[in-house]
Amino acid sequence: MLYPVILSGGSGTRLWPLSRTALPKQFLPLVSEQTLFQETVQRLTGIPDRAAPMVICNTEHRFLAAEQLRDIATSPLSLILEPFGRNTAPAVAVAAFTAQSYDADAVLLVLPADHLIRDVAGFHAAVRNAVELAEQDQLVTFGITPNEPATGFGYIERGTVLSIAGTYSVARFVEKPDLETAQRFLATGDFFWNSGMFVFKASVYLDELQRCSPAIYTAAQQAWQGSTRDLDFCRLDETAFAACPSDSIDYAVMEHTRSAAMVAVDIGWSDIGSWSSLSEVSAKDAQGNVLRGDVYVREAGNCYVRAETRMVAAIGVKDLVIVETADAVLVMHKDAAQDVKHTVEYLKQAERSEHLVHRRVYRPWGYYEGIDVGDRFQAKRIMVKPGSKLSLQMHHQRAEHWVVVSGKARVTRGEDLLVLHADQSTYIPLGVKHRLENIGSEPLYLIEVQSGSYLGEDDIVRFEDDYKRN
Repeated sequence: MLYPVILSGGSGTRLWPLSRTALPKQFLPLVSEQTLFQETVQRLTGIPDRAAPMVICNTEHRFLAAEQLRDIATSPLSLILEPFGRNTAPAVAVAAFTAQSYDADAVLLVLPADHLIRDVAGFHAAVRNAVELAEQDQLVTFGITPNEPATGFGYIERGTVLSIAGTYSVARFVEKPDLETAQRFLATGDFFWNSGMFVFKASVYLDELQRCSPAIYTAAQQAWQGSTRDLDFCRLDETAFAACPSDSIDYAVMEHTRSAAMVAVDIGWSDIGSWSSLSEVSAKDAQGNVLRGDVYVREAGNCYVRAETRMVAAIGVKDLVIVETADAVLVMHKDAAQDVKHTVEYLKQAERSEHLVHRRVYRPWGYYEGIDVGDRFQAKRIMVKPGSKLSLQMHHQRAEHWVVVSGKARVTRGEDLLVLHADQSTYIPLGVKHRLENIGSEPLYLIEVQSGSYLGEDDIVRFEDDYKRN
């Protein structure tokens, strides 16, 4: 049976300010109404003889992944949590151990969660060919037929023609080339972009990993063997995983194995690796502009303009990317699309938060978003989903005032139990245990005003929590 593995550990920093550490690009609706993660999962529909997908993500994204799976009515075979990123080779090893616990002959289909594929039927056909090669103990990758001399991808040079149409042995893997080398690659017709998608038997991958990168194999095996169940999640053993070297499948296995094969595909693929690449795959107006949100343009051409919270006007400009969010605005020339990472590095060094979170921060019970902040106070807008509740908690350094805007709330405040409706409020003194629940059938909205000497999110002591957070 085929076991899909969705790798969802990326951070997507090149799509800042929309993609951030707490809400990376795979969990964003960038091309359609669904997120890239959801599109990747739904792309599996129609592939025969396959299991439910295994999802591997960072522990901080576990509720995002679980909720987005629920939204598309998908139950994962396993939702595996990495305590920290160790690249793709260890992640896939853990998936291989998991698949073998169900099926000794399991074949893995490894897919990044943040790619776009337009030709789903072509993708399915390529998977069938890859599975046939994998059954012959080949480690199969997908090579994308290039349409330009791109320098942002690694390349695969095809070797001998194999028995299945469109498949080849792999002559070599090549690092991201300079422009002159990429142009030469394109002219030969023998080079393909490395997509980062794979098909192989779990057993064959593990054997090759043990041979080529034994330290990764051992650490990943110990992390999987020491894993624990937590709600719907599989938590890897943190100590064992911390000892695991960080490496990609390509470096750890594919560049060393003698069993690498490639399926050549032209399936409308993009890794959505930058704002310019997102612009290329998006629908455009007559002037070549991509417009998202409340946008007005005049005498503008070949621009990507996205407004998330406010109206944006772009006049007399060309070849620009303009992205507006509640707390940051990006304006750059499309040719500088790969340089967004420098802004992210600046934010990290300056110890700012704009690379980490948006003003709206999602939680398993709903979300909160910052409205205002000043000396010894901040105000937030909170939404709690029907039937959900926050943890029973207290704060050492802040008090809170809650005003219900709409919905029906049950509030635990010390020994008191209150039911609040719209236009009603309560005060939570510093040091008092409290809890907020939505006991209505509609979302609960309220305004929270915090006051105190310290207002950080780490000033929370939890006593009870449905989501088992610390």
